[in-house]
Amino acid sequence: MTSKKGPIKGSGGKHRNALKGHGPTPRAEDRVYHKAYKAKKANEARRAADPRLAAKRRAAKFSSEADDLVIGRNATLEALRVGVPASQLYVTSHIERDDRTRDIVRLATQQGLNLLEADRLEMDRIAHSRNHQGIILKVQPYQYSSLHELADRAEKKAKAMEQADSEAARISARPLFIALDEVTDPQNLGAVIRSAAAFGANGVILPDRRSASVTAAAWKVSAGAAAHLPVARVVNLTKAIEALKERGYYAVGLDGGGTALVGETGFETDPLVVVLGSEGKGLSRLVRESCDAIASIPISNAVESLNASVAAGISLYAVARARQQAR
Repeated sequence: MTSKKGPIKGSGGKHRNALKGHGPTPRAEDRVYHKAYKAKKANEARRAADPRLAAKRRAAKFSSEADDLVIGRNATLEALRVGVPASQLYVTSHIERDDRTRDIVRLATQQGLNLLEADRLEMDRIAHSRNHQGIILKVQPYQYSSLHELADRAEKKAKAMEQADSEAARISARPLFIALDEVTDPQNLGAVIRSAAAFGANGVILPDRRSASVTAAAWKVSAGAAAHLPVARVVNLTKAIEALKERGYYAVGLDGGGTALVGETGFETDPLVVVLGSEGKGLSRLVRESCDAIASIPISNAVESLNASVAAGISLYAVARARQQAR
């Protein structure tokens, strides 16, 4: 373009950036000055204030956690009496008071639990059921020990007893563990923990997979023994047994058709791991092969097998009796 004054100078790209756009136009509800934005905020405030939606959010958060729940008045009262470690007690608003609820609130207060009141909708969502009787106890996750911690603790105790003048004390202090292979019933686990504590075992060993965990159900059946008897979880039970054998332990598996009777394997007075299988399958092949001996419990032919917790009690008694006789 020319004129009488000559050609007009261009910008030479000097203002090119100023010509760029600012992206797509924001939606009306995202513009702070628009009435649609104000309507969106008012709707969010109404939803946040709705008690039913608030209860739903709290229940969703509560149920997403991995903690165990004890539901109902009798179960909660029993759990609190045996000292199941818990963190919160939920009570329905305007619950009908009776002796059980008064005892539950008293014990929860004494144990320093958080007492929270919730409406029935929230309680139903937390329990995933309507049969909670207005009481829900939130149980803390069980704190497992490592295999290394179990062995160190047992060996330290045995070493301390070596200084005793009594041979009986030295024999009784030798480490004793019970390992469970694919025992999946938490009530069986609780009963095993109780028997292990009763006969002086140093701990229980569980595999990570295909095994019961120390839940509120197991804790209650243990009658509080889970509070002072350590339980370890291991990735591979066979490798755990081999690791203990390297530390001087012997392993005796319980299974039908064993080559010896319980209490008569010859390993009872040594550092020992008693290994139990599930009631149906028994010991798995690799676990069985890792044992130094397989022992059986003589039973009537009319019964195919014993419950795992019953077998644990019998075998631990047999070990305790053999150690007593060796004194």
